[in-house]
Amino acid sequence: MTATDLVDRLAEHKTLGAAPREELAWLASHGSVRHLDAGDVLTSKGARVEGLFVVLSGRVAIFVDRGAGRHKIMEWREGDVTGLLPYSRMVSPPGDTVAQEPSTILAVHRDHLRAMTRECHEITSILVHTMVDRARAFTSSDLHDEKMVSLGKLSAGLAHELNNPASAIERSATLLENRLEDAERATRALGASGLTDHQLAALDAVRESCLATRVHGVRSAIEQAEREEAIADWLADHGLDIAIAEGLAETAVTFEALDLLAGAVDGPALNAALRWTAAGCSVRGLASEIQEAALRISGLVTAIKGFTHMDQATVAEPVDLIQSLDNTVAVLKSKARAKSVAVVVDVERDLPRVRGFVGELNQIWANLIDNALDAVPDSGRVEVLANRERQRVVVRIVDNGTGIPAEILDRVFDPFFTTKPVGHGTGLGLDIVRRLVRHNDGEIAVESKPGRTEFRVVLPLAEIDGVGGPS
Repeated sequence: MTATDLVDRLAEHKTLGAAPREELAWLASHGSVRHLDAGDVLTSKGARVEGLFVVLSGRVAIFVDRGAGRHKIMEWREGDVTGLLPYSRMVSPPGDTVAQEPSTILAVHRDHLRAMTRECHEITSILVHTMVDRARAFTSSDLHDEKMVSLGKLSAGLAHELNNPASAIERSATLLENRLEDAERATRALGASGLTDHQLAALDAVRESCLATRVHGVRSAIEQAEREEAIADWLADHGLDIAIAEGLAETAVTFEALDLLAGAVDGPALNAALRWTAAGCSVRGLASEIQEAALRISGLVTAIKGFTHMDQATVAEPVDLIQSLDNTVAVLKSKARAKSVAVVVDVERDLPRVRGFVGELNQIWANLIDNALDAVPDSGRVEVLANRERQRVVVRIVDNGTGIPAEILDRVFDPFFTTKPVGHGTGLGLDIVRRLVRHNDGEIAVESKPGRTEFRVVLPLAEIDGVGGPS
């Protein structure tokens, strides 16, 4: 390709074609044409970017591995420009830039870029605009990827939290069907016993004592077996069917109540009365378990709704940090329980509201608390503290993990920097957190030593000395 042919191709270039021909000629004379086959690497992650790359034909793309496998985040085709741009601070790319098909590139070495900014004003202006667009695209990609990672964590935590009450409802509903059949048979047998009003009153007293006394916690298998055996012994002593023992053992009925009933009813009528009592208490107990599980699901949905803030517009508004922090902790509770980590929320009473984007604030707390849970050992401790300091609210996330080494402490907010093992971190979480804090007019800092790491987020009040903030 002759110099004239190259300038002609540059004049037809979508990005650079509007520049004066003499500037295009300067670019052609200071660059070299490179031909790439599909799969050839133009720039490698971590390697120094050697210059500006003008795509004359073909297609190249950059691939980044953020812990979940390599994926494409940006692509350049014929008419685009990539590589090192004027005034860019980029030293090395975040991933490999690879030709997707046979491609032709005009490469201008980085040593010529300073002279290019002096000699080619129009080209420089065009490339600066290109750099701004590229930075915006990378930022958008980073935010999207981090949100997807957060969504994955949220989904996993929610699925785990919902599984327990949903399983409880399914299990109780299955048992309830069987217990209803037992209750129907026991009711018919009881009706045929012809109990007097006095005997029915004694039976009601037993049932009420059974329903009024709640079993705290869950009995162990040994405790349940011992209770069933004790009730079976009582039934045998009174000449009754010991098969009733299993049903009665599941209730909270006391031996005092059983003695009271035995004093008023005997024989087959007592058998029928105890079957009816066991079935009735069991049905009500199962119904109560279903109700509690349903309330747990409802509470989780409320917490998720508050965490994602999906029922309100994304606009700056006064935010209740108490609710924001509580919702976030509720979402991450299953992860804390899995490691037996104590999460303590200590918020100043009557904490004033801050002005911000509630969905973004929730994402800040989610990232910081999630990182703290990763940092602490099993049976560790995470503290979430919030208080007012003059005209600001300060939120501290403190963990008792091993700490962040001093030599890397000033790098924790850098994009793609992570101390987590490969596949466990994207290196974007704290970079995103810092961006979101700044977007909410706040500040973030970190202090760390072995046994104590503290992330400190400072946010402005929604109202200052009784005067409302900007609308």
